[in-house]
Amino acid sequence: MSQVKITLAETAGFCFGVDRAVKMLYDLVDAGEHVCTLGPIIHNPQVIEDLEQRGVRAFEHPEEIPPETKVVIRAHGVTKQVLEALSASNIPFVDATCPYVMKIHRIVEAQTTPDNILLIAGDGAHPEVRGFRSRCKGASYVFKSAEELTELIAQHPEFAEKELIVVEQTTFSVNEQKKIFEILKKLYTNAKKYDTICKATQNRQQEAEALAAANDCMIVVGGRFSSNTVKLKTVCERHTPTFLVERAEELRELDFSSCRSIGVTAGASTPAGIIKEVLSTMSEILNEQETTETTNEELNWEAALEENLKAMSSDQEVTGVVVGIAPNEIQVDIGRKYAGFVPIEEYSNDPSADPQAELKIGDEIKLIIMKTNDSEGTMMLSKRRYDAKAAWDDIVAHQENEDILEGTIADAVKGGVLTYVKGIRVFIPGSLTGLPREADLSELVKQTVKFRIIDVDKQKKRAVGSIRSVAREERKAALEAFWSNIEEGQEITGTVKSLTSYGAFVDLGGVDGMIHISELSWKRIKHPSEVVKEGDTVQVYVKALDKEAKRISLGYKRAEDNPWEILKKNYPIGTVCEAKVVGLTTFGAFANVIDGIDGLIHISQIADRRIESPKEVLHVGDVVNVKITDIDFDKKRVSLSIRALLEQEPSINAEDLIEAEEADEADAAYIEAAEEAVAEAIVEEAEAAPAEPAEEAAEVFEAPAEEAPAEEAPAEDAETPAE
Repeated sequence: MSQVKITLAETAGFCFGVDRAVKMLYDLVDAGEHVCTLGPIIHNPQVIEDLEQRGVRAFEHPEEIPPETKVVIRAHGVTKQVLEALSASNIPFVDATCPYVMKIHRIVEAQTTPDNILLIAGDGAHPEVRGFRSRCKGASYVFKSAEELTELIAQHPEFAEKELIVVEQTTFSVNEQKKIFEILKKLYTNAKKYDTICKATQNRQQEAEALAAANDCMIVVGGRFSSNTVKLKTVCERHTPTFLVERAEELRELDFSSCRSIGVTAGASTPAGIIKEVLSTMSEILNEQETTETTNEELNWEAALEENLKAMSSDQEVTGVVVGIAPNEIQVDIGRKYAGFVPIEEYSNDPSADPQAELKIGDEIKLIIMKTNDSEGTMMLSKRRYDAKAAWDDIVAHQENEDILEGTIADAVKGGVLTYVKGIRVFIPGSLTGLPREADLSELVKQTVKFRIIDVDKQKKRAVGSIRSVAREERKAALEAFWSNIEEGQEITGTVKSLTSYGAFVDLGGVDGMIHISELSWKRIKHPSEVVKEGDTVQVYVKALDKEAKRISLGYKRAEDNPWEILKKNYPIGTVCEAKVVGLTTFGAFANVIDGIDGLIHISQIADRRIESPKEVLHVGDVVNVKITDIDFDKKRVSLSIRALLEQEPSINAEDLIEAEEADEADAAYIEAAEEAVAEAIVEEAEAAPAEPAEEAAEVFEAPAEEAPAEEAPAEDAETPAE
C-alpha cells in the first residue's frame, strides 16, 4: 500500500464564478451587514452550514426576506420575475450571478422572439435553467441528453418550420453537447447553436476524464446536489470505479486495497479546505491499511466468513439429515461421529420461519459448521449462514449474467431505496430508480419492480441495483415492437398527453402521435379542448406514418359521423323537419338542419306573401318547420322552404317572378363571393398551421355587418363545406 499514488486535479475546487459569489457574501458578513441569500449561494453543505452559523439564512422567495436585510443573488442567478419583485419591493440586493450565466441571459434576451423557439440543454429544475426560460420571449423546451432531444423533436414537428436558438447549462456535459450539436446539424439548418458551457467546466471535465483513464479509482469531492459535481462523477465512472464524497469521513467506508493509483478531483462548489481534508484523511486510511495489507491480501470471501464465524473445520459446508425437531434446536445427522444440532436462531434470517412446520424427519438441509466440541462430541451448525452465503453467490451470478430480477421495495432511505433478494439487501440509488431527481422515493415503497444487480462487494456485504437500466431496455424493446407492427389505417387506443392550438398529442404507449385540429371534429372548432382534454382515453386510427422520422399522424373523427352522410341517409329531399334560425341576410335566412349543416331559406320561401326583409317574419333563435327542397352534395348546399308547408298557396304574379329572379341572381353572386372568401381563408390558415397530413377544416363565412346587425349575425354560413 505504500506504493499508492494520489493525484489531485489542477482544476479541482472553486471556479471563478463561485469564488466570486462566496467572496462577495463573506465580505458583506465581515463588514457587519445583515445579509441573506435567495436559495443556497452554492451547492455545498459545509459552506452553507458555516454561513448559517454566521447568521446568513437562505430564502426561496422575496416575500420571505426580513426588513433591513440585504440579499445576495447566488452564482446560479435567479429568474427575471424575482429581480423585478426585489426592485418593486425596494429590497436591496447584490448580484453575484456568475458572468458566464449572465452571458446566457443576454443571449436569450437578444435572440429569442415570440416566433422562434429556445432549446436548453440542461436540468429543467436547476435555478440556472429557470433563469434562462424566464428571459425567453417565446416557447422554450429543456432536455437533459441527446436521447431526450430526439424524443422532443419527434413530438414537435413545428421545429422544422421555425428558427431554433440553442444554449446549454454552464455545467452541461461536453460529450453530450457534441452529440446534441450533431443531431441538430443533420436535422435543421435553422438552428443557432451557442456554446455556453463554462470553459472552467470544460477543462475540469476533460482533466477528470484523463485522470480517470490513468488511475485505478477516482474520488470526486463535492455536494451531491451540485450539477457540476454529479457530471464529474458521470465522466469519470466511464473509465474507472468512481466515488462521490461530501465529507472526508465518508472515505472510511471505501475499500482502496486493490488500488495502486487514485485520482482526486472536486466540483466547482467545493472549498479548498475540504479538498485538503479529504487528501489528509486518504493518507491516514492508506497508512492504516498498509499495516494489515499482508493478511488482508490473501482473504477471500470464504476465508472472511470463516474468521467471522470462528470456524473450526476444514469441511466448512455439510449436508445434514433431520433426525429431531425441538422448540429450541434441530438435531441433524451429518455422517460423522459428532451429534449435529442447529440452534433455532441459526435456522433462518426470517423471524417468521417455523422449522416445525417447514421440516420433517428425514429432510436434507445444507449447513455450515460453526463450532465443534470434542469433549461433548457435538457440532453446532447454521442453516441461516449457509443460506446467506448461497444467496451472495446467487447475487454475484445475477450480476455476471445481467439477470433481470423482481423485488418489492421495502423502504426508502437516504439517497435511494431498498429491496431484498433471498434475504440479501440490495440498495438502489435514487438516480437509478428511474424517477425524476425531485421525486419522493417513498412512492416506490411496497411496489414490485424489475431491476438488475450492477455492483456487488461480498466482503462488505453490499449489493447495488438499477431499475432504470431494465426500464430503458424494456422501453427500447417496446418501441421497436411498436414501429415494427404499426401500419396506416390501424386503430389504436391512446391517452391525450397535451394540447396545442393546432392539435392534440396522444401517448400510444411510449410513442406520441398527433391529431390535427381538423381531424378532431366534422364541425369547425377553435381549439382541441372543445373535443378532448388531457388525460382522456381516445380511440384513434393511423392516418399517416413516417417510420424513418418516427412521426405518426392520427385520425379521430369517423366517416359515419360526417354530417353530410347523415343528411344523405336520414334527410332526403322532401323531408319536413325543425330547423333553428342562426342568421339573417337581405336575401334570406340560414337555419341549422342538423349539427354541422345549415340550410338557406330564400326570402321568397319564408312567407306566403311578399316581404321586404326576412326580419319581418324571422328572428335569430327561432325554431321553425321547414321542408328540404334541394340538396347539392358537391357544393355542400341545402335549400329550405317554409312557404311550401303553408296551408294556403298564394298566387304568384309576374312582378313577383321578376323580383324572385333578381333575388336569385343576387343570391348566386353573394354565394360566389362567400366561396372566394372561404377559399382565401383556408389558404391563409393552411399556410399558418404546421404541415400535417390531416385535411384543413373549412372556414365559416359570416354575413357583412351592414347586411345583418351584430346581434343577429349568422353563426355560420351553411353554404360553405362542413368538415
